Amino acid sequence: MKYIITLFIISFSFTAKSQILNAESLRKVTDTSGFSGSASLNFSLKRDVNDYLGANSSIHLQYKMKRHLVLLKSDIEFQKIEGNKFENAGIAHLRYNYRFHPRIAWEIFTQTQYNKVSKIEFRGLLGTGPRFKLTTSEKYKFYLGTHIMYEQEELSDGVTPLHRDFRSSSYFSFSLYPTKTVTFVSTSYFQPKLNDFGDYRFTSQASLVIDLFNNFAFNTTYTFAYDETPAVGIPNSQYNLESGFVYSFD
Repeated sequence: MKYIITLFIISFSFTAKSQILNAESLRKVTDTSGFSGSASLNFSLKRDVNDYLGANSSIHLQYKMKRHLVLLKSDIEFQKIEGNKFENAGIAHLRYNYRFHPRIAWEIFTQTQYNKVSKIEFRGLLGTGPRFKLTTSEKYKFYLGTHIMYEQEELSDGVTPLHRDFRSSSYFSFSLYPTKTVTFVSTSYFQPKLNDFGDYRFTSQASLVIDLFNNFAFNTTYTFAYDETPAVGIPNSQYNLESGFVYSFD
């Protein structure tokens, strides 16, 4: 029953879209096959066009079976911008991972998103590529991904035309487990256009997770993002600092 409820929540929020999603945050470490996932509620202080407070809810579900892994995540965010004006943003991400070698997997992913503050009317993408595990230790893990993706983007600035582009999407990620109750995860992405490397995006995200009791944890995440060609009137760099609670299930 709990899996049915979770799927219902994800389906309800699938049409919502936001600007930044760290694909590494989708992965839940587990040695067992079957369903697992998490639900979280976070509060944030963010800067882009304005300074504002936000609340974010996230649902994550994954299914693992031998060498196969399917990941689904949806986020929805509400923002209060320097007064009483409310905006919303969201994202939905689906990823399939096939591990054909103990340290190499092939990934296929698709994503759709929307962000009213950043004037992103629609951004959809489809990509694929290898993922490499660079370490074998269980106390620290390092990963490298090199992908190619197709992207379609519509901006609501009234100036920028519809974009259809191919981009490289490379990431470096590491996870540290200093104690049984503390986890630190950091991931950085670099996404240039294949026909114009001067048009690129860079995102770096770091998360600290502290287990509290049973399946509950406290989470703090800082995200920095840079876009060389954002919508007209949107700054190149943005940051987001959020903290909240996470409930995980197996």
